[in-house]
Amino acid sequence: MTPDPTDTTATPARAKRRVALGVSGGIAAYKAAEILRGLQRAGCEVRVAMTEHATRMIAPLTFRALSGAHVIVDDYAPDNPDPIAHITFSQTVELFLVAPATANIIAKFANGVADDFLTSTYLASSAPVVVAPAMNTTMWQHPATARNLQRLRDDGVYIIEPDAGEMACGTFGPGRLSEPERIVAAVLQILDKHDGRAHDLAGERFLITAGATREEIDPVRFLSNRSSGRMGFALAEAARSRGAEVALVAGATSADAPAGVRVIRALSADEMQAAVRAKVSEATVFIGAAAVSDYRPAARAAQKLKKSGAALTLVLEPTPDILASVAAARHDGLLVVGFAAESENVVAHAREKLVRKKLDAIVANDITREGAGFDAETNIVTLIARDRDAPLELPLMSKLEAAHRILDEVVRLRRGARAASEAAG
Repeated sequence: MTPDPTDTTATPARAKRRVALGVSGGIAAYKAAEILRGLQRAGCEVRVAMTEHATRMIAPLTFRALSGAHVIVDDYAPDNPDPIAHITFSQTVELFLVAPATANIIAKFANGVADDFLTSTYLASSAPVVVAPAMNTTMWQHPATARNLQRLRDDGVYIIEPDAGEMACGTFGPGRLSEPERIVAAVLQILDKHDGRAHDLAGERFLITAGATREEIDPVRFLSNRSSGRMGFALAEAARSRGAEVALVAGATSADAPAGVRVIRALSADEMQAAVRAKVSEATVFIGAAAVSDYRPAARAAQKLKKSGAALTLVLEPTPDILASVAAARHDGLLVVGFAAESENVVAHAREKLVRKKLDAIVANDITREGAGFDAETNIVTLIARDRDAPLELPLMSKLEAAHRILDEVVRLRRGARAASEAAG
């Protein structure tokens, strides 16, 4: 049997847990390198941020070499390769660990001070926060420190109590940074506790379309759009990480496809429709995230069209409506989710599309807003569901986190469908 060159299947692998490690300026900062290595050995992907004072204790180059990623000290620094570092760091991680955490950084966290990248990240993060204090015994036992730590506990921050022992200053007592292996073990336990999404899509079979289609004018030219495939790829990665089987039909893309996901390439709308039809009977959830061209040339020129200097008129015809055809011919139990990229009356147009195509939900985004739309790392979306009157507007976030929020809606719809079926039966 000849293998299909358009079907690229990677070996499934568990997605790495994403941890942000903040290092503040205590003498124990060197131990953060051991913590980073321990998290990596446990299967975590670790990004590092440091305070300016921490860089005087240990060089950022150490953490860059160990993590393989840029270490952020000042997100406005000219060498920072990530223009949205505050988003990447605060909203794309599953846990934010600060080790060592000095009395100063603890006081800033407790009182909402955001005067550098690390403290701003704390305020912007929606992930669990873990703090591992390290300071002189007298500072640790000061009423102000105790008051600040209690405020952090009240805010839901996890505190890894320091050990007692000899300090760098020669004194003995509590305040020494807990051992790196203990910190790593605590972080892994907290990740497990908060990993409610880990297997909530087990048993579901997703079919997702992504990227742009290309409709040929002649052997050289085509009609297309600016879709990179990032949103569809993020959905595939998120669904796989939550236990689902995923098949991905991708058109033209500029982003990298996620590992562990079956990818079937289909460049034109006709090819994408054929690939979807071949796979949709196996799916329990269909998400049409591809930006399928609405029109194509009515006739494709067999040879390259030569430039004559005269005006050229192209006659266009509609392409097949893949999303509508899937919804119209759906089998029992299939959930169908669409996308609506709009530049005006976003919610109204998306809701009309939801009703007209008989979808279960639709994801609307205003492509004119900064940080949203084609080829951006982030997105701003509104979720509209058939069983809910009010749309759910989400703020600016990474496309991966937006994907998880969309999948949360799929989980909700599935539970509602099961409840309705049980009530009827």
